[in-house]
Amino acid sequence: MVDVIELTVEKARMMLEAGETTSEELVKTYMERIALIDKSGPCLNSVLELNPDALFIAQAMDRERAMGKVRSPLHGIPVMLKDNINTADKLRTTGGSLALADNFAPYDSTVAAKLRRAGLVILGKTNMTEFANFMAYHMKNGYSSRGGQVVSAYEPSCDVSGSSSGSAVALSANLTALAVGTETDGSILSPSFSNSICGIKPTMGLVSRYGILPICSAQDTAGPMGRTVADCAALLNVMTGEDDNDPATWAMDAMIPDDYTAFLDRDGLKGLRVGINRGYFDQLTEGRKALCEEAFRIIKGCGAEVVDGIDLPRLRIDEPIMRYEFRKCLDQYLSTVNTKCRSMKDIIDFFGDHATEGLRYGMEHFIDAQFGTSGNCTDPEYIETRLRALRLSQQEGLDKVLDENGLDVLVCPGSFDYAPVSGYPGIGVPAGYDEKGFPYGICFVGRAFSEPVLIKAAYAYEQASHKRKAPGWGDLR
Repeated sequence: MVDVIELTVEKARMMLEAGETTSEELVKTYMERIALIDKSGPCLNSVLELNPDALFIAQAMDRERAMGKVRSPLHGIPVMLKDNINTADKLRTTGGSLALADNFAPYDSTVAAKLRRAGLVILGKTNMTEFANFMAYHMKNGYSSRGGQVVSAYEPSCDVSGSSSGSAVALSANLTALAVGTETDGSILSPSFSNSICGIKPTMGLVSRYGILPICSAQDTAGPMGRTVADCAALLNVMTGEDDNDPATWAMDAMIPDDYTAFLDRDGLKGLRVGINRGYFDQLTEGRKALCEEAFRIIKGCGAEVVDGIDLPRLRIDEPIMRYEFRKCLDQYLSTVNTKCRSMKDIIDFFGDHATEGLRYGMEHFIDAQFGTSGNCTDPEYIETRLRALRLSQQEGLDKVLDENGLDVLVCPGSFDYAPVSGYPGIGVPAGYDEKGFPYGICFVGRAFSEPVLIKAAYAYEQASHKRKAPGWGDLR
């Protein structure tokens, strides 16, 4: 078996081109690690399903390569998808829920279709917080009624964070080369820094949401997750583009560069004006404060012009937007698939009949959305909150801070909710391990379509800091 521990996409590509390994060998190795680490040993429970056709697809990609057909730089590379992203194959798309356990999607999501066209091998689906953590008020991160609890690869008591927790843990434990997550309010960025990996939350509209089980149209997006910034940039290349099925992507191609990996510059921070956000610094533990202070010093040492003392607090405003859009968006999605639950009301009824196995934490968000909203997005509270959220997060938030301070990038401890609410991009990068040994990280945030600048900054910091460490389990490593 090939050594996949901390194997980067670029290294895998070079090995495939040189004939030092095959896509089939990569898939077999990841499958073996899933058996040893995810389903036994540490029992991380990050992988929900394996694609029974993955080996056949890998073999086909190897035959294509042998004939001189290489679809993209990611040809033959294995990738995992979060369990809310449609794949028209033998994998279910359930949002981690028993209520949708019969959902074999009849069509590929646009993201899945793009991955296939680029020659990636869809290895399986990752576990996630059920319905992207918009089911119960106090559901534990990483729990789903269908998949159970995702466990940190570093410490079982560590919060795996966000709803893309399975994707993050699978990457951190080297169970896949790449993964795709989704975010509505922190569910790519938060599990990335909490599991010592990297993740990109793209600008709204760069990546199509078609065929992804939704919370709300206003903030949902998919994004790449990897162990390095370079891996995320390479995956972002094949995920972006206009899609007739998603209005957010229309007329976006002009905003997309030819190659995001062209911005991987070790000197990418040199000359950039970088703001340090202290708006919620006092909420951090002493250990996490120390990690952030070290990260800020490294950024300055990389040649950035640092502007300290930016004061953007948490922006807790978007719950009504999610509540009012949830029912409409979910009902529309369910009308396109073949599950027995054809509406939110059907899901509520399902859990009423299966409370013991399905309602460990409750379903308050479902009740609120079904019975507390019109389902038409005409509710005054919805309209007022939607417009207010855009104003506070964009014109009076990130735009104002970036413009008034002449900033290229804003750096924040942990996850930063202005990015999802505004629709602006963010990149999460490891910053080390706190006083409990738990991973923590920082987030680079910028203006809409500033992914090139963020990639330059995040990559330069990553290369100067080298904070990610693979979790270890003795011989299982």
